Amino acid sequence: MFYLTKTPGILKALYRSCIWDLSPANNTVYLTFDDGPHPEATPFILEQLKKYDAKGTFFCIGKNVVEHPGIYQQILEAGHSTGNHTHNHVNGWKTSTDKYIENILEARKYIASPLFRPPYGRITPFQVKQLQRTVPGTKIIMWDVLSADFDQAIDGEACVQNVVFKMKPGSIVVFHDSTKAWDRMSYALPRVLEFCKKQGYHMAAIH
Repeated sequence: MFYLTKTPGILKALYRSCIWDLSPANNTVYLTFDDGPHPEATPFILEQLKKYDAKGTFFCIGKNVVEHPGIYQQILEAGHSTGNHTHNHVNGWKTSTDKYIENILEARKYIASPLFRPPYGRITPFQVKQLQRTVPGTKIIMWDVLSADFDQAIDGEACVQNVVFKMKPGSIVVFHDSTKAWDRMSYALPRVLEFCKKQGYHMAAIH
């Protein structure tokens, strides 16, 4: 499995209209969580964020919101932000633009947010333009640091190192609230939060 835990500048340049990092003002970092809501992982994340007075951004799959509306509501009530992650975790590179946009619009019925993150980070430049034309004001949020908690070939400590050695003020960091990532995320997230606290990072939601 090939992936980069730190997003290279050339990729950011190719997708200039997407947001890869944010203002480093006030020593702020942005922790994000993809693929929920999940009945076990999401409540765990909410508990850990509360413990460290941190806010996060949850990029939710529409069908999971339909299945777990109470957990989705908990995210909102705790003051975190949410974003659209398609209705069925669709890969833009393998989907026609019409069907891709249709899937995003289906998820919008349940996720009221201007934020969108493409599953796997896979979206074509044409799909970017079509989405922003179809839903004006959409902010496509990518990332500059990947924890790689989805990778079952590594352990939780490797995920911690992926984040703490590459994160800087303004970084958007990806974790997952999913069954697949649970073992590594549940180990790494508390340790990353403790690191952020010691570094004096402000952990904010994306809006």
